[in-house]
Amino acid sequence: MIRSLLRWLGIGLLLLTLAAGAGAAWLWQQWQALESAPIASAPVAEPVRIAEGVSFGAIARDLEGRGLVDDARLLSLYARVEGLAGRMQAGEYRVTPGMTAAGLLRKIAAGRVIEYPLTVVEGWRFRELWQALRAHPAIERTLPEDASDAEIMAAIGREGVHPEGRFLPETYRFPRGTTDVDFLRRANRALEETLEAAWAERQPDLPLEGPEDALILASIIEKETGVAQERRRIAGVFVRRLERGMRLQTDPTVIYGMGDAYDGNIRRQDLRRDTPYNTYTRAGLPPTPIALAGEAAIRAAVDPADGDSLYFVSRGDGSHKFSATLEEHNRAVQRYQLGGGG
Repeated sequence: MIRSLLRWLGIGLLLLTLAAGAGAAWLWQQWQALESAPIASAPVAEPVRIAEGVSFGAIARDLEGRGLVDDARLLSLYARVEGLAGRMQAGEYRVTPGMTAAGLLRKIAAGRVIEYPLTVVEGWRFRELWQALRAHPAIERTLPEDASDAEIMAAIGREGVHPEGRFLPETYRFPRGTTDVDFLRRANRALEETLEAAWAERQPDLPLEGPEDALILASIIEKETGVAQERRRIAGVFVRRLERGMRLQTDPTVIYGMGDAYDGNIRRQDLRRDTPYNTYTRAGLPPTPIALAGEAAIRAAVDPADGDSLYFVSRGDGSHKFSATLEEHNRAVQRYQLGGGG
């Protein structure tokens, strides 16, 4: 009897050992699958969104509900053992082909969120930037659409500063939920840093009182040409005019001063109508920038090209004809603007 009992007890222990071994083997296989088995063979259209303060259990259940993992409890165990459960960061995360569940968790723990682009275009006016911000689907709008320039600048900590030209044109990338205020602060800081660096490397004896003058001049250069190799030449023309006390006589400043009255055409009476921005009627630089100037235009403003040209006229193809004398300039106008040929 005792011998029979011992026999069955031995068989039971053997079965328990085998069962434990099989369970361990199964757990090992599932563990390895979390680290090596892709959870998607194609891009997942809807990103994984992690809300601020959500528990890891809720994250795991969401991933299971979406079919990205098979067992939320096993994923939670894995995350705790690997020290990932408490490191989840809020945001949007893209699931790419070949990504494993472990890879996704590490991506979330590292905060590698989806970033959206917005390109601020050289030569835009501030209100064009403002409308682009309002239209961007990933930007959180915290300021009213009809906010005044003064209200916007006060919100970014630049109270009393005119917004025109105060934001650096470039492509910015940011996570969903970035606010309009945060974006503008970043673009303004980029502009200020770029302007400060350029001013520190300026040519000596420029007829500019400070970096603000350089920014105003850069905005005019930006509106006058999109040809990279011409920026310094145009800067040279304007610098020589300022040095000689000549008026800048640049159409983009007149257009800016016309505001909403500008209909795409600039007429002789517009050149004679005085505004603070009319550089045909007023000497020196206008009171503020007239557009968003890129780094290349800012660098050109403080590093103008040498030469003797005092005039330039558009050739009609985006480039300009530069002239040293009024007579030469008038011939260029006749040829390129009035169709005189020759």
